[in-house]
Amino acid sequence: MTSINIQRDVVLLPLQAVSGVVERRHTLPILSNVLVELRDGVLALTATDLEIQVCCRTQTDISTTREATTVSARKLQEILRALPDGCTLSVDLQEKRMQLKAGKSKFALQTLPAQDFPKLATADGAAGKRFEVPQKSLKRLFGLVHYAMAQQDIRYYLNGLLLSVSSDEITLVATDGHRLAWASMPLDAGDGKMEVILPRKAALEVWKLLSDTDAPVQIEIRDTQVGFTIGSVELISKVVDGKFPDFQKVIPSGYKRHFVLDRQLLQHALQRAAILSNEKFRGVRWLVGDTSLRIISSNTEQEEAEEEIEIEFSGGPVDIGFNVSYLLDVLSNVSSERIECSLGDANSSMLITVPDDPAFKYVVMPMRI
Repeated sequence: MTSINIQRDVVLLPLQAVSGVVERRHTLPILSNVLVELRDGVLALTATDLEIQVCCRTQTDISTTREATTVSARKLQEILRALPDGCTLSVDLQEKRMQLKAGKSKFALQTLPAQDFPKLATADGAAGKRFEVPQKSLKRLFGLVHYAMAQQDIRYYLNGLLLSVSSDEITLVATDGHRLAWASMPLDAGDGKMEVILPRKAALEVWKLLSDTDAPVQIEIRDTQVGFTIGSVELISKVVDGKFPDFQKVIPSGYKRHFVLDRQLLQHALQRAAILSNEKFRGVRWLVGDTSLRIISSNTEQEEAEEEIEIEFSGGPVDIGFNVSYLLDVLSNVSSERIECSLGDANSSMLITVPDDPAFKYVVMPMRI
């Protein structure tokens, strides 16, 4: 291969878009690499962990060269980040090596053959559903639920989020068994309904790739795969083979005791109370009365914190405990100024919603303190 000259950002930006799925330590060394393909003026970078594949394509002014190789994603990204903005790279592929030059800097990286790179096969058969939504709308949905996904739970179907699409609505649901987040938005996706469980890593990658613009994201759902096309980036993910819990049974209905309060006021009070909560259990007590909400925390060193917020509440006093981290998670991911809390009794879960917005619900189980 003769040397080619290319701008640093032409390589770095797509590399940053795909490198999130690369595993640093893997039984297959090539999975630590990114596939670099230059064909007919299009630079394509692809990364995979065998469950998720991300590809980003960029148009270049190099029209004659056709090359492909794989190189360490982490090392290439760190080199490009360390080079000056706007610099020009000289890239030379030799046998089992990639040589980079920028100004007076030179680097030689080990490569592995492109033909050994395990690209994710596209699922056969017609697409179950294909539709478009604005990126900022989907980013908002992911932001409202992603934090409730389980991490390394033995119930593997909780280590992801439910993506449910009907003819007129898209719904995302996440739960770890202790709390549940549900969010939906209107959608025109044609007849039929499909539900898949998107793996945790794929959900977080999609959320990271989405931007706050009206540009469309194309979504294609199959029985075993989900594909997202976000601008020049294409992400394909296998789905979790399992049955998601019946979340409708988890979301309380018929609660008659409610109070509305300022979201940031509650968030700041909980952040202060959390300082003296038990580090292991992270519990806080809520003493709900007619005119006030008292938040109390304590720890094994006999230290205590108490916060009081004025509210309007009827239905009798309630003494209930919660994991403060679960409450802070929802308050930091919801952007509304006010939230509504609905209660049953001390042994029942609490429902957090946004006034005048039925498209979001958050359920948190109580804990004994």
